[in-house]
Amino acid sequence: MTDPVGMPPSELDQLPDRDAEETAEWAASLDAVTEHAGSHRAAYLMRRTLQHAEKAGVALPRLLETDYVNTIPTSAEPAPDGDEELEARITAWNRWNAAAMVTRGSRFGVGGHIATFASAAWLYETGFNHFFRGKEGDGSGDQLYIQGHASPGIYARAFLDGRLTEAHLDNFRQEAGGAGLPSYPHPRRLPWLWEFPTVSMGLGPLSAIYQARFNRYLTGRGIKDTSGSHVWAFLGDGEMDEPESTAALALAARERLDNLTFVVNCNLQRLDGPVRANFKIVQELEAQFRGAGWNVVKTLWGNAWDELFRLDTTGALVRRLREVPDAQFQTYATRDASYIREHFFGAEPALAELAKLLTDAKISECFHTSRGGHEARKVYAAYQAALSHKGAPTVILAQTVKGFTLGKGFESKNANHQMKKLTLDEFKGMRDLLGLPIPDSAFADGLVPYGHPGAESPEVRYLAERRAALGGPAPARRVHPVPALPEPSERAFAALKKGSGKQEMATTMAFVRLVKDLMRDKETGRRWVPIVPDEARTFGMESLFPSAGIYSPLGQTYEPVDRDQLMYYKEATDGQILNEGITEAGAMADFIAAATSYATHGETMIPFYIFYSMFGWQRTGDQMWQLADQLGKGFIVGATAGRTTLTGEGLQHADGHSHLIAATNPASLNYDPAFAYEIAVIVKDGLRRMYGEAAPGEDPNVFYYLTVYNEPKPQPAMPEGVEEGIVRGLYRFREGSAGEDAPRLQLLASGTAIHWALEAQELLSEDWNVAADVWSATSWGELRRDALEADEALLRGEQRTPYVTRALEGAPGPVLAVSDWMRQVPDQISQWVEQDWSSLGTDGFGLSDTREAARRHFGVDARSITVAALAQLARRGEVPASAVKEARERYGL
Repeated sequence: MTDPVGMPPSELDQLPDRDAEETAEWAASLDAVTEHAGSHRAAYLMRRTLQHAEKAGVALPRLLETDYVNTIPTSAEPAPDGDEELEARITAWNRWNAAAMVTRGSRFGVGGHIATFASAAWLYETGFNHFFRGKEGDGSGDQLYIQGHASPGIYARAFLDGRLTEAHLDNFRQEAGGAGLPSYPHPRRLPWLWEFPTVSMGLGPLSAIYQARFNRYLTGRGIKDTSGSHVWAFLGDGEMDEPESTAALALAARERLDNLTFVVNCNLQRLDGPVRANFKIVQELEAQFRGAGWNVVKTLWGNAWDELFRLDTTGALVRRLREVPDAQFQTYATRDASYIREHFFGAEPALAELAKLLTDAKISECFHTSRGGHEARKVYAAYQAALSHKGAPTVILAQTVKGFTLGKGFESKNANHQMKKLTLDEFKGMRDLLGLPIPDSAFADGLVPYGHPGAESPEVRYLAERRAALGGPAPARRVHPVPALPEPSERAFAALKKGSGKQEMATTMAFVRLVKDLMRDKETGRRWVPIVPDEARTFGMESLFPSAGIYSPLGQTYEPVDRDQLMYYKEATDGQILNEGITEAGAMADFIAAATSYATHGETMIPFYIFYSMFGWQRTGDQMWQLADQLGKGFIVGATAGRTTLTGEGLQHADGHSHLIAATNPASLNYDPAFAYEIAVIVKDGLRRMYGEAAPGEDPNVFYYLTVYNEPKPQPAMPEGVEEGIVRGLYRFREGSAGEDAPRLQLLASGTAIHWALEAQELLSEDWNVAADVWSATSWGELRRDALEADEALLRGEQRTPYVTRALEGAPGPVLAVSDWMRQVPDQISQWVEQDWSSLGTDGFGLSDTREAARRHFGVDARSITVAALAQLARRGEVPASAVKEARERYGL
């Protein structure tokens, strides 16, 4: 079947054709053009028609790709409002010092990257001179996500503006007692300069999107007007292969984040070779971003190409540019004019004729140096277009040459990412190319010198003037003095401390109930940011929907299906909850933006991110390190925790190891509370430490990881005097009882395992006349951290006993630790326990079964604990060896 104009069936067959004759006439006209002027002319006319229709407001799908030319023609480029000559000299100095810093560092074997900044210099310099707003003006300034491999160029600029010295540059990639420079953007080591760590590729673009979104969230909720802030993310074309790089493109378009610009440095090379050797990465990215709803600006060719495009009267040049793969174009950048004449222009007669009109010098200029990303006017026009575009984010695809200006030994070479230094002769060639006044005598000691035009030079004065006009230096991180948050009302914590009586309540629900009450606090409630990846109902958070609302920039444009219910689904422009859909990575990016708002915007926010514990540290652990590097604060909550509390979904959901992974992060304070009152104490102390008055020696730049369980249990009231033990990580919850001279031991348990330990305590007493004290180990990690600090103090000659050693001092009998985690989790503290030590845990894969069966399988249920305790006592000769065999038989083990 075909339609009236001979097309195969398509979606158009479902639409009424009110005038089939007119449709046929349009098709015939297109056929005529194709026949008489060629298919290229026909395609051009169709695209012109589509462009005209778009301008006229006709609703049509957009083409995903355009020709391999600049989006902004030369005739439409705005003139930059600065001194182009001075800016060129500033950029030359920065290029030089970036290369010198890395080369000098190679003396110490620290290496570094040169080629990335060399290709991207104008992308940064144009922004610094004209667009990037600093933090000393109104608002928060712009947020800059700088490509990590380009950091030498940023340091070079900070050296030029007086914020760094030669000594700093010589300490690149060295700690130098705190006077060094981290190799990559890293606020934990250079907190006055860097805001965002970006070297784990893919996390920068993802975080930039959620930062732009969080800026809008703050405005929507009336916390702070961030309309003056723009987020700029500088990325590599190879980096766009990371799934995180493009994971949230649709979100940015859907929420119309025109406060966001991606600048992708398309030098066509990744770390080992071409990004798309046989294809074109620019065209691929254009289609991807356009398809996601972004505004795309391609900045590919410099002014030298204008003449070539004017001479291309047949369209042969544009066609040829579309078909040449990236790897071949990389080769053109390294070959002479004769090679290019043969292999590029020789592809068809029209191009060969065009080449006859060009000198060798012109061909070399076009193919070796003239890229859009290397010309300030082209970059300026692209940035201006990005800021002018409303209703969607913008991506700028800027074509460059990797290693530009570093000489033939670097430019476009596959190995240039790993090349760490230039020779002195190469530096002299670079000096001559850049026109820098550095005499040969400056190289007399065999070491490349740094260059600086002088503090009172026109370049430095101009740089200072431009930055002053834009609101101060950039990049820069400023932690403005913010008052400590007042302590929330005790009423919110009291509800959990008094227990639940006979009512059963899971600790997941206890945490949610606590946060719900804290969000009602008059002083601090509005600063809570609840974040959840599409599992709010799983964690009992649906009660927050109607009261707090789910953030949406559009509000609620529909009537929710459950509008007549008490806990209906409510979206609002001032909604407090960030319900991210099925994206733990996106939710974590949200958390990072909120957790660092105290520095980015001078507004303290308290993020609370709750998720399936299996899909936290295991799935997004890299972002947890990003959070730590960025000095973020807040509460991360792994719900449905443990390997046996959510058994119906098999091994994939059975987390028995997140505490082990979390223990590797120095900024993460990890707790596994057993009872609701412990949660209250931990959260209250966390609010004090992170947002209130930290005690001397306490680092406030930490975050808390709490694991909570979905197993309903009666929640006891808080005993007297246990607060310190809860925060420090261990306290005795219940003493054991048995007959006179009965054997004794100590049961240490965390999380839901305390209930198995308490049951085992009864079995040991009633069946075997053994007294077992049960201890709540709220944090194996904090116990270990304290013990390590005690060991370090001992090496300094200070006598200090670890808390865990002191807490258990004099406790009779052996120690048996049990948890719903791998044995390695409690075993973290074994070396500081003076008693005989053993542990039980859930090592191995999870399984689908009942909780009781799973616990029996792993040997952590009450009866298994009882047998293990008897075995410990039998080894010490405190009970007969036969008791162990008898117990196994009695309990069916």
